[in-house]
Amino acid sequence: MIDHPVADFSRPATGGKEYRLSDSLGHPVVLYFYPKDNTPGCTTEASDFRDLHAEFSTLGCQVIGVSRDSVKSHENFKTKLNLPFDLLSDADESLCNQFAVIKLKTMYGKACRGVERSTFVIDAKGVLRREWRGVKTAGHAREVLDYVRSL
Repeated sequence: MIDHPVADFSRPATGGKEYRLSDSLGHPVVLYFYPKDNTPGCTTEASDFRDLHAEFSTLGCQVIGVSRDSVKSHENFKTKLNLPFDLLSDADESLCNQFAVIKLKTMYGKACRGVERSTFVIDAKGVLRREWRGVKTAGHAREVLDYVRSL
């Protein structure tokens, strides 16, 4: 919920790490959820965050991507796109459920559960400050960066 602290969480991350939100206190965090590695929209979104990463870093902001893919899949995706930030594996959907990003979607005419592309900005004190749901990738990373500048 906006303007409320985000409950701490821990998820397996690229680079053989375990990412814990509480370890990021003191820095704003952009947490973006995406449906699947190596798909067109997700590749565009990750590339846009990559291209603006230096500007996020200048603001002391961490960018973290999350999907239900395995760490191994994330490692390949990260290498392929040369991503300078970590990706978290949420295979059990616990983090997706915490942020309520699992939605019923229609794919090829059939209903299926999937991740709704969503982005959350958590401030340096661990408080949720902004969310975007049902994100369209074009220009999104820039919009998020502009918001982080306003914190």
